[in-house]
Amino acid sequence: MSCSARLVKMRVLLVEDEVTLAKLLKEAIGDYFAEFVIAHDGIEGLDAYRRLKPDIVITDITMPKMDGLQLASAIKSEDPDTPVIILSAYSDKQKLLGAIDAGVVKYFIKPFDPEELLSYLCELAERIKKQSRIKLLEPFEYDLQSEQLFKKGVLVHLSKRESRFIAQLLHSPNHYLSNEAIKTALWGDEEVSDDRLRTFIKRVRQKSDRRLIENISGQGYLLVCRNEKGEVE
Repeated sequence: MSCSARLVKMRVLLVEDEVTLAKLLKEAIGDYFAEFVIAHDGIEGLDAYRRLKPDIVITDITMPKMDGLQLASAIKSEDPDTPVIILSAYSDKQKLLGAIDAGVVKYFIKPFDPEELLSYLCELAERIKKQSRIKLLEPFEYDLQSEQLFKKGVLVHLSKRESRFIAQLLHSPNHYLSNEAIKTALWGDEEVSDDRLRTFIKRVRQKSDRRLIENISGQGYLLVCRNEKGEVE
């Protein structure tokens, strides 16, 4: 898969108080991504992170209100898996010693070539993609990044609502949702009968495997997954 194909579905947050540099980076590499959002200080950056939930955060190290290391620590406390890249002037080199404690994956010393940053983002995107595959009942996997179901590496063609159903089960406690919770998550305020819900579940099972989604009689549905040891949960 080409670099651009890996990046096109990713969301990036750039936190940079130098307006000219932020604009330059967005013009140079922003079009490669699904979203490329700019914030101009650490507080604004943290708010944007919580709103956007980006795949990657790129932040300057020296900023007003909250510096890049403080921002990285705050992000890592909310989601340890979010990669954070630091941009730094050479004079900040001592501060970079704290980058390890903040969980930073990479730093770039200013001035740097945007193409060098883009090349690293391609490597990072490949790593994120591999980590985003969740093993379900053999031979199924679910890609959190693309929100798609795969069987033996081959895409299972689900509708947006069917794929969202798998994601909702995957993110719910114990991978279980009640009938009413499913209706609310997938149809909102629309009136949905039990028969319609059963027909919907039957269609998902036909496209995948009836064993993948267990029926808890009269209560709801359970997604069958495997833990890190390969055991069915």
